[in-house]
Amino acid sequence: MTVFAAAAGMGERVRGRALVASDGFSARYDLDRIAGVFSRPDHALAGQSYVGRILVLDAAKGGVATAWMLHEMAARKIAPAALVLNRVNPIMVQGAALAGFTLISGFAVDITRAVANGALVEVDPGADPPVLRVLENPA
Repeated sequence: MTVFAAAAGMGERVRGRALVASDGFSARYDLDRIAGVFSRPDHALAGQSYVGRILVLDAAKGGVATAWMLHEMAARKIAPAALVLNRVNPIMVQGAALAGFTLISGFAVDITRAVANGALVEVDPGADPPVLRVLENPA
């Protein structure tokens, strides 16, 4: 097991398969929130489902619309299990809090390079410090 400490976190402890890319994350511009897939054609995860996955991405993008979009995704249960970001902005934190999302951010390494796509991971924002545990790498 490999453990990566984060600077900050919120939400519940969750486990799931990581969906990893060095791209940023905007709930407004990167996602088809009805179909549950990344829809921006030039996003590294275009066409892939984010539903129930732990998104491991570079940085939060977007503005105020992100907050209500994350809330809407959670309410319809077409949402990722958690957001794991190298860098986060205050709007993404507010949106995650409103939606009840699990979110951790602020690693000493580039988390998008440290975690393999498809790895089984556990996000534990309640740990001191908050951590991302890699439980199993893809075969």
